Amino acid sequence: MAVFKPKFITFDCYGTLINFDMAGAAAAIFADRISPERMRAFTDDFSSYRQDEVLGAFKLYPLVVANALYRTANKWSVECTQADCDAVMKACATWGPHPDVPAGLAKVAEEFPLVLLTNSTNELIKNHIPRLGAPIHMTITAEEAGAYKPQMKGFEYMLNKLNCGPEEILHVSSSLRYDLMTAYDLGIKHKVYVNRGHGPGNPAYEYTEISGIDGLPGVVGL
Repeated sequence: MAVFKPKFITFDCYGTLINFDMAGAAAAIFADRISPERMRAFTDDFSSYRQDEVLGAFKLYPLVVANALYRTANKWSVECTQADCDAVMKACATWGPHPDVPAGLAKVAEEFPLVLLTNSTNELIKNHIPRLGAPIHMTITAEEAGAYKPQMKGFEYMLNKLNCGPEEILHVSSSLRYDLMTAYDLGIKHKVYVNRGHGPGNPAYEYTEISGIDGLPGVVGL
């Protein structure tokens, strides 16, 4: 069978390429309010509230994080301040790529233009693109698209901007809920699931599974 050669390889950035440790940041900030044995449940709630926030009316990502953190703290009956929210965003700007990313990206970038579709702001993503170790053809943020994944609007905006159809791209993500389920619903046939343990996989969504971006060149025949 011939290997699919996409017009573009499109990527989720945070979690898939950047080691996006929101749980670690929240755990460090709230260590004085949440016991170690309960912290995992606290950070899981923070994750759930962030997803709920991006499904509503659009607001910039720092407000998504702040609202989610306040809601989590309210559920747990602990104090949350604006300084706590600012500290999470400050940590976010420092994170770099997973170790497997730079070499894998650089390899596929030799043949394919790479595109980021990211739940980020125009300013925040500037901290992370230079750390990826490969040329990025185009970056589309939620701020530009006016919507966050897993909403369809960002994917539709990207396809229109790239002037291509869903069958012409290969979309790569470590998240079924934020990316691959929506990609499936939009008819993006060619998908790669980077299994970083962010949640359970589901082969019904018809993806190729790899454990890191260093496995991506093999998917496209490099």
